[in-house]
Amino acid sequence: MTVSIPARGDRSRALAIGEPDARTWDAFVDAHPQGSLLQLSAWGELKAGSGWRAQRIAVLGADGAPVAGALLLIRPRYGVSVAYTPRGPLFSGDPVVDRLLLAGLERVARRARAVLLRLEPNLLEAAPAADTLHTWLLLQRLRPVQTIQPRSSIHIDLRQPEERLLAACSKGHRADIRRAERSGVVVRQGDVTDLPAFFVLMQGTGKRAHFGVHSEAYYRAAWRLFQPRSCLLLADVEGRPAAAQLIFADARAGLYLYSGADEAGLRSGANHALMWHALGWAQAQGCTYYDLWGIPDALGRAAAAPDAEARAALEHAARHDPLIGVYRFKKGFGGQIVRYLPAYDRVLIAPLYRLTLRRMGG
Repeated sequence: MTVSIPARGDRSRALAIGEPDARTWDAFVDAHPQGSLLQLSAWGELKAGSGWRAQRIAVLGADGAPVAGALLLIRPRYGVSVAYTPRGPLFSGDPVVDRLLLAGLERVARRARAVLLRLEPNLLEAAPAADTLHTWLLLQRLRPVQTIQPRSSIHIDLRQPEERLLAACSKGHRADIRRAERSGVVVRQGDVTDLPAFFVLMQGTGKRAHFGVHSEAYYRAAWRLFQPRSCLLLADVEGRPAAAQLIFADARAGLYLYSGADEAGLRSGANHALMWHALGWAQAQGCTYYDLWGIPDALGRAAAAPDAEARAALEHAARHDPLIGVYRFKKGFGGQIVRYLPAYDRVLIAPLYRLTLRRMGG
């Protein structure tokens, strides 16, 4: 698919819609201020094994290089589909370019008989450009909806020395990190042969905490596709894996996506030791922050609440969220609560939209 438009005013180049190769696309994602792991071509390959079809769609300049774009995932079901850009698109800030990108995404989504096209910008509410982008998307007739990826999270600033990172942890977390070291917990970086042990830990954790896990093949593919930006960390207690994390890095962020532990891992402080080593790994990758990936959204809203009463009400509501225990673990490592912009839907088949939202959990 290639669509050209003429240059306007003092613009000296024409624009076109096209599909860059994986190498060109990934370089663009890495360079873009909102570039994310979930926009890299490897994420599309990973999701292709779970029923999605991935397509890279970009606005290309006269030199053929992307100036805006998105990794679009399409999931067909019952003769229709859903189209979704995880933590994207990557807009240019130029309305002409960005309208062309939206038109290209919508064209592909309509050809796939998508009920909706969902955008999920990788931009924090507090970012200087957030209000401008939000307003612009509303003017393009997109409607705000809940995100698929976590809307609220904790970011840890990695642009500081180890001693300051440790000092930012809670007193209890510092004690647990040291306790794990004293009790002989050994943290090591695993390889493909350790993935079965990781999967067993994931299954046990999912059963205990009542959440779904992916297949072993999924985690194996995730580790393989993102090498060397993926890392499997294991904590051995008495010579066997008792806790593990599968973590990732993009050009700016380390991402805490998958973790599991058994009872020995929980008792020994192995999870705390793993997280501490994960921060060091992300620093070594050149990441500027670590995204702990998901806390109760009420706490993200509370962080920006207009007054103490509203903040207290939201914090009270968060106590009943299934993620509250996870939040306490994550918050103990310091960091700042952040909240992303909402997702935005373009409704393409209106009679099926509400039904599709219910099936998506929205």
